Amino acid sequence: MNRLTRRHLVLAGLTLALAPAAWAQAAWPTKPVRIVVPFAPGGTTDILARALAPELSRAFGQQFIIDNKPGAGGNVGAAEVARAPADGYTFLMGTVGTHGINVSLYSKMPYDPVKDFAPVTLVAGVPNVLVMNPAKAAEYRIDSVPDLIRFARANPGKLNMASSGNGTSIHLSGELFKTMTGTFMVHFPYRGSAPAVTDLLGGQMDLMFDNLPSSMPHIRAGKLKALAVTSASRSDALPDVPTIAEAGPVKGYEASSWFGLLAPAGTPADIINRVQQETAKALANPAIKERLQSQGAIPSGNTPAEFARLIDSEIRKWAAVVKASGAKVD
Repeated sequence: MNRLTRRHLVLAGLTLALAPAAWAQAAWPTKPVRIVVPFAPGGTTDILARALAPELSRAFGQQFIIDNKPGAGGNVGAAEVARAPADGYTFLMGTVGTHGINVSLYSKMPYDPVKDFAPVTLVAGVPNVLVMNPAKAAEYRIDSVPDLIRFARANPGKLNMASSGNGTSIHLSGELFKTMTGTFMVHFPYRGSAPAVTDLLGGQMDLMFDNLPSSMPHIRAGKLKALAVTSASRSDALPDVPTIAEAGPVKGYEASSWFGLLAPAGTPADIINRVQQETAKALANPAIKERLQSQGAIPSGNTPAEFARLIDSEIRKWAAVVKASGAKVD
């Protein structure tokens, strides 16, 4: 056998050896893909995931299925994804809570928010909104942020503050407010925003620093009273509602939420990049973009590297907030 023939045989062998791996990546997905939402149905995390899933299903020709796994401020669902096979069939709709706050808030974490995940893309940023049950607001004569501060200072422990769970941005937005205003309100954590809002609507809770999309329909229907948004500037979705900082006197107050797709660490980069690209396309779709913006969300679709940098910066930011608030979960 001459040298040229041997070289061709070697090259052919290498091609055959590499073909299955290349084919496997090109063929992905060959079965339904799961997006774990670490909170109960109906909250903002769930709303965003359900808006995105049909678009990804159409793009890839396989169903992207939402799987709600609430508990421990998002840690239950996030930990499940961290332990899942890195094969491209499990993703997490992570939040500022699961990947920015919880690592400082919880004394024991079931996952590492950086080492155990591969960031895919930021889906959207969302301001929180301070909302009250209208009947309670009327009873306590609270019509503004200064009214709320005066009442809370005069009646420590009288007001009940609902949240979507310990360590969520909803919880920490409230804790930051309490710290900066010298007030005390009793915190009641729920297993997601939707059940918390349900009790707020029913009058079991007095107020909540909710993500804007999950409260927006109730604000527009007059079932919740919006006192202020937690972002540095007003929301285009609620232009007449002031920020907490401008409503005063809470100078420098700012706390916003974000939501993004992550995969288990080790998921093939090809899959990560394809999902990022299709997510960015979906978020740029005028119909999807308008739908999210009308609910107060700001669509993104950034690169995995950009999302990774955001996570790193948010972990540092919220570590300082948690320390200042004194909040801790065992």
